[in-house]
Amino acid sequence: MMTSGNMRIFLDTADTDIIREHFATGMIDGVTTNPTLIRKSGRDPEDVYLELAEAGVRDISMEVVGSRDEMTSEGRRLASKFEEVATIKVPCTPDGLYVCNQLAKDGTKVNVTLIFDAAQAILAAKAGATYVSPFVGRLDDNSVNGLDVIKDIHDIYQTHWVKTQ
Repeated sequence: MMTSGNMRIFLDTADTDIIREHFATGMIDGVTTNPTLIRKSGRDPEDVYLELAEAGVRDISMEVVGSRDEMTSEGRRLASKFEEVATIKVPCTPDGLYVCNQLAKDGTKVNVTLIFDAAQAILAAKAGATYVSPFVGRLDDNSVNGLDVIKDIHDIYQTHWVKTQ
């Protein structure tokens, strides 16, 4: 996730010990989480978000799932509860892009995930995404060079002055 010369690094985990260890280096800008994986570890996602916020993490992507209305209301609830540290993570689906647009209009930061090509990244930016999260590993697994997709997205965003990171 780059902005003009400013690279940001996000950990993709909800293991608070790993996050604390790496966050202490000063190299980590935020965390992206998955509530399903948090629950499988036996924890409540909101307890984890609170613990991360208290540890100083200033940008936590909190994934929402369900119908369009469920994702919108849950996103608004989380954004209200966790305020400036909350980024709401939605899938790059028609419903997810709708929710992104609604939350962005509220001034909420949104991370659109499940991005597999530049066209999806354009749609996410148009919907008001703060961030897009391309699935580089999954692309590479399917014989598509994930870093080429990242470069294509970056080039399009730069050419068209897109603020999405």
